[in-house]
Order: sequence, then C-alpha cells, then structure tokens
Amino acid sequence: MQESRLFKIVYYLLDKGRATAPELAEKFEVSVRTIYRDIDAISSAGIPIYASQGYGGGIAIAKDYVLDKSLLSTAEKEQILMSIQGINTAEGKDQDHLLKKLESVFQTKNRNWIEVDFSNWASGDQQRIFTFLKDAIFARSQIMIHYVGAHEEWMNRRVAPLKLVFKSKDWYLYGYCFMRKDYRFFKLTRIRDMKILEERNPANVTAAERVCQPIAEETTIETIIRFDKSQAFRVYDEFSKASIKAEKDTLLVHARLPQKKDVLFRYLLSFGPHAELLEPIKVREAFIAYLIAIQKNYRT
Repeated sequence: MQESRLFKIVYYLLDKGRATAPELAEKFEVSVRTIYRDIDAISSAGIPIYASQGYGGGIAIAKDYVLDKSLLSTAEKEQILMSIQGINTAEGKDQDHLLKKLESVFQTKNRNWIEVDFSNWASGDQQRIFTFLKDAIFARSQIMIHYVGAHEEWMNRRVAPLKLVFKSKDWYLYGYCFMRKDYRFFKLTRIRDMKILEERNPANVTAAERVCQPIAEETTIETIIRFDKSQAFRVYDEFSKASIKAEKDTLLVHARLPQKKDVLFRYLLSFGPHAELLEPIKVREAFIAYLIAIQKNYRT
C-alpha cells in the first residue's frame, strides 16, 4: 500500500510541479506526519525531492529530474518507443530525434518492427487537416468545419472533436456535432475550411471522449460477379478465398457489396471491361441503364 502511494506522490509532483504537505495528505487520505515519512522514503530511493518553506514553498522534485529507468519495466519502455514510432508515421514529421533521446534515457534500443505508409496523408492539404484536428483534440477546443454530407450538401458544422479514427482505408474525425445534437463521424477527405473556436468542449462531451461508437456499416446486398482472371491480383486482395470460385478463364465471386448504387457502380467500373455483375438481376439491369447513360455522353 505504501509503495503504491509513493509512486502516486512522485507522479503527482511531476505533474503539478509543487504541492504542500497538507495538500498531499488530503489527496492521499493520510496524515501530514505520514506524508513527511513518505518524502523521506522517496528521497532514500534516490529521487531528488525537497521541501521549501515560506511563500511559494512546498514539496517538489528537481526540475531536471528524469524518472529513473527502474520505474518502467523493459516491456513498458519498448511500448513507449513503439508508440512514438507509430506517431511518426501518422504525423508525417521526422521524430527520429525524439526516439534517439528516449532510447538514451531508457538505455534500450528501439526495434524497427513495423512500417506504415500514410503517404496520402504525408503532405499537402491532407496533412494540414490531420495536424489541425489533432491539435484541436489535444486542446479540447471546439471547431467549425465546412463539410459535405452524403447528399452532397455543403454546410458549416460546429464540432467538439474527440478522436481521429482510421477505418477501411480512410480517416474519420469522431466528435459531438452541435447541429445534429449527437456524436458523428466526419470523413477527413470531405472537410474543407476549418477554424478553431474560443469555446472549449463541454464537460459532458469531454467525459464521453473514450466512448467511441463504431462507425456505422454500409447496407449491403448479396452479389455474384464474374471477373476475368487478369484481375486475380485484386480479387484475391479484396474478397475472401471462400467466396471465390476459380473457373477456366474467370473467377466467380459471391460477396456482399454496398447497396448504394452510386458506390456499387463506381466499384464495378473500376474493373473496366474485366468484371460482369450477374446478380441481383434488378441491380444488373440498373447497371446496364447506367452504362447506356454514360455512353450517351460520348456519342459524336
């Protein structure tokens, strides 16, 4: 029990900078006498903790003190280094200097065990959006964004940003939308103008920041599609092996795909002449009509 309290006192002082003995006694529900005994125990462990009297005095830890490596296990230090490495890929910035410093402090070598390519987010306007939202989340500040919805309507949305979420090859902002009076996901590629507001996130919204609802799945339908074998590299990438039946020159796929026709049709068109939608029949007929409408635009 005492050991746990000693660690908590150290972390509390590192976070607050300084505290009085009565403040610590109230915080940890012990007597002032016990706090002074704890301070002696912490000092005996080699941590530079000291008490000063007078105005602005109190108990503090030396400003240049770095947590002793023994306070973190080897696994915990490796997890911190791997987390920094992951941040490096998403930030699009060179964090090697930070990794080198932590390696020196922890006296452990970072394992370059994973590499994630966020090249679409590594430069230009997309990186600016990502960084802006990250800063707003850390500042707990409300933002105003110009956003296009599912029905192509552009409008301003006041949002309390809570999290950045990566799902199905896309980045989303998760936050509280004051217009909808509910929590929403906003696709980052649909965000244009952004502005930090003076208002801070309401307490009840901030309290829910760890409760992130799953992104709503799209409504899907059962389809049967015949692909030319020249598309095998994509077919085996995008569909499960159990859903693929290899034929002589084609691959027959039974799969659930988005029900929204504009989404489904654009996906089919991405295969050019190498894919044929067989079922459902009504959707096939609608796709044929869609192709005829496209053809009309190219008649000379």
